[in-house]
Amino acid sequence: MTAAEIRQSFLDFFKEKKHTIVPSASLLPQSPGLLFTNAGMNQFVPYFLGVDKAPYDPPRAADTQKCIRAGGKHNDLEDVGYDTYHHTMFEMLGNWSFGDYFKAEAIRWAWELVVERWGLPADRLFATVYAPDKSKGDPGEFDQEAWDLWAELFRAKGLDPRVHIVDGNVKDNFWMMGETGPCGPCSELHVDLTPNGDSKGQLVNGDSDLCIEIWNLVFIQYNAEADGSFRELPAKHIDTGMGFERACSIIQNTKGFTDFSVKPSNYATDVFTPIFRKLEELSGKNYVNIYPDLGADRSAFTEEMKDAIAFRVIADHLRTLSFSIADGILPGNNGRNYVLRRILRRAVRYGRQLGFSGDKPFFGALVSTLVEQMGTVFPELKEREAAVRVTLEREESSFNETLDRGLKRFEDALPEVKDTTLSGEVSFELYDTFGFPIDLTELLCADRGIKVNMQRFEELMEQQRERARAAQRSTVVRALDLSTEAITAFVGFDVDEVDALVLEVHPQDDSLFVITDKTPFYAEMGGQAGDSGILVKDALAHDVTGVQQIGRARAHAISASAEVQPGDTVKLRVDAKRRRPIEAHHTATHLLHWALHEVVSKDAAQQGSSVDESRLRFDFNSAPVSPEQIEAMEEKVNACIAANDPVSWVEVPHVEVKERKDVMQFFGDKYGERVRVVQVGGTPSAVDGYSMELCGGTHVRTTGEIGLFKIKSEGAIASGVRRIEAVCGESAWDHLRDLVSQLEEESEALHAKLAAANGRLSELGEEPLSVGEVPRLMMALLTGKGDVTQINHTLGMVRGKLEELREAGIEAEKKVKKLQASAAAKQADAALALLIEQGGPIVTSIESNASLLQELLNGLKKKQFAEAAFLIVDDGDKLHLGSYCGESALARGLKAGELLRELAALAGGKGGGKPDMARGAAPERGQLSELEQTAKAKLS
Repeated sequence: MTAAEIRQSFLDFFKEKKHTIVPSASLLPQSPGLLFTNAGMNQFVPYFLGVDKAPYDPPRAADTQKCIRAGGKHNDLEDVGYDTYHHTMFEMLGNWSFGDYFKAEAIRWAWELVVERWGLPADRLFATVYAPDKSKGDPGEFDQEAWDLWAELFRAKGLDPRVHIVDGNVKDNFWMMGETGPCGPCSELHVDLTPNGDSKGQLVNGDSDLCIEIWNLVFIQYNAEADGSFRELPAKHIDTGMGFERACSIIQNTKGFTDFSVKPSNYATDVFTPIFRKLEELSGKNYVNIYPDLGADRSAFTEEMKDAIAFRVIADHLRTLSFSIADGILPGNNGRNYVLRRILRRAVRYGRQLGFSGDKPFFGALVSTLVEQMGTVFPELKEREAAVRVTLEREESSFNETLDRGLKRFEDALPEVKDTTLSGEVSFELYDTFGFPIDLTELLCADRGIKVNMQRFEELMEQQRERARAAQRSTVVRALDLSTEAITAFVGFDVDEVDALVLEVHPQDDSLFVITDKTPFYAEMGGQAGDSGILVKDALAHDVTGVQQIGRARAHAISASAEVQPGDTVKLRVDAKRRRPIEAHHTATHLLHWALHEVVSKDAAQQGSSVDESRLRFDFNSAPVSPEQIEAMEEKVNACIAANDPVSWVEVPHVEVKERKDVMQFFGDKYGERVRVVQVGGTPSAVDGYSMELCGGTHVRTTGEIGLFKIKSEGAIASGVRRIEAVCGESAWDHLRDLVSQLEEESEALHAKLAAANGRLSELGEEPLSVGEVPRLMMALLTGKGDVTQINHTLGMVRGKLEELREAGIEAEKKVKKLQASAAAKQADAALALLIEQGGPIVTSIESNASLLQELLNGLKKKQFAEAAFLIVDDGDKLHLGSYCGESALARGLKAGELLRELAALAGGKGGGKPDMARGAAPERGQLSELEQTAKAKLS
């Protein structure tokens, strides 16, 4: 079977078992504690926690989930390319039961698919079951139920279950989502890949590539509590994960399980071979399916072995990067974005092994092959193909610019290597200056049989690590004891106040979480800030300090001292004064998104947004946006506001709009069967506006309620990602008033600077420069709240005149300096003629400007003055100091730089330079006499 057929056969099998086939979730995880989606269960956590109900009938699902394990706890990065089965990105095939079937069905169906449907020989299978060590306090009991179920299946094939069922400890056979949260025993299927199939289970869990785990069946039956205890869950769940690439390897590399003479490899399948063929075409080298001894000295690898590893690493990393970028996770400098940048730079480094370089880029050229291979299963890859290719090309080009210099620095440092260890200082320099991730430096060292002084490197990185630790957030996942009736209806689209029935009250630290049957309060989600307001009971008002969505319930956080009980009737009142500008900024964000597509590019995809009562922030992938485009977007949005178009929303089946290109929706977002379309313009009951997005947030009713829209800033926040910050309504007028004040201050400062320069020109007998008056922004324009086109026009005029004023000031300063330099040269010639005529060392002070000092020093050098000189120019503000040592002075051991540093300190100054000439300055003019006396003593 091909890889596509294997994947489809898995999904078809579970469809027969009445599972709903669901799409893969985004690689950008919903949990803040994860770098990437790293397991198939991630998207189903709310169902396991019991805070949400699975929307499937029956409550079963199956899927193929793209996963990344390349950072944090789960990290397979260093094994990639060197062994046969580890990857940074892989597919996990899974079937799920949410309080429906349990161990019996999960185990029997796993056997039915693998043995009966696919034909894997039962005598090569080994199942593991959980066996806790009570002396170590392991949770739970021996999983006798799973043992008995597996034993029945093995006996039916004439096999001894005591051989084919292996006990596993907490590490191998007790699955936990984290320190807290759903957990339970698990049972794994391992396949004996030895030529004769005679390992008798001795290789199970032994990290051998001749006995591979392919399927893990997790029986979720406990919740791990924060106090270390394990509580039985009210409903038990099944969570399974099969390694898709491993399944393909075993099926395809054994000729349908008939020939185990060659060790199977994930890379020897049609999951990877199309990429290898394209790489061969681009590089002119051939891929050979050979693997190193993992304990061997890498510096002794043959070129053929190094080439083979490079092929595998590049193919693996291409998949990881392409799928991540398609899901909106871009290479960058922090968190998961930096993990991707590390991966990309590793791939570029391995590309050098295949002959690629800055003059011969390769990464972007591989994308079309991957899209052709996997774009049908993962349509987001096809939709974002251009963005993926451009991002990879840009990142590769950027790194290539520094890679050559970094490699040269590395090679230059090799002669300094002591005891086969590269210093931490060099490793840190490669990281800090040349952008080499430390694992890339370790890779370069391993290729040469040397190590890295990691202790010293870590010391030098401590400051960065402290910042990283400060930025991290830990999240405790807990299964709240919510009843199935805890459902809150959100009515805040239509009203700000409602009488509600208290369903449940949950103490949480210093707050009470009050869950009601309905609420007008919006919980922070989708980038929109949550509401604030009050909860009123018996005429006593309690501030609502936070609103949290928990499954289908909405909790209102109030003071722990409040006396609120289930069954109470309370009044919930949103702070409308705060809610209205939030809604205005949210609707303005939709209009900005629409205008961005109209003005800049249809391919400019949203990467994130945030709105509150005072501003909106919108992130998107794009090349830089020009000032003209910014102005055009502003005008389009404000034209919509002036038109006072209707804003409406309608719920429709997702299937009706998910293929429509004019309705903005985002890959990776989870949408239910019905979705809410928010549109501007069009017919309220239809989906026919000019701006249409799937959105669950609150909005104004007409665009006129937004008021003025003004973009404050636009700029890059990461490679290929831009950010616009904008304001509307009163926040926009406040911004413009601040801007007017800033421009007026700038105008005054520039006028003062030009006036000062003109004054000096007049003193020097030159005509002053002039420029027209800067037009003042009329406050009436703002008070009257004129339209944005008129405001932008006036701002443009002001900025133009300010630029003229700035250039006039610069020109006047240049003219002053030129005249002063000319005068200083004449003054210096006259002064030097007298000073040199006296003979011996020179110590002198002159009242003039700083230009004279350099002319005096230049004159001494031009006249080849052999002695020493210490020169002081007093400009009335500070002392400008210069020291000079000619041939005779140098022969006596005098050095200008040392003299200058020592003498300048007497007047609170500093400076330095070369042995023959140095300059400095000192603020304490009262020390002039002491300076002269000390200098004469030093130079004599």
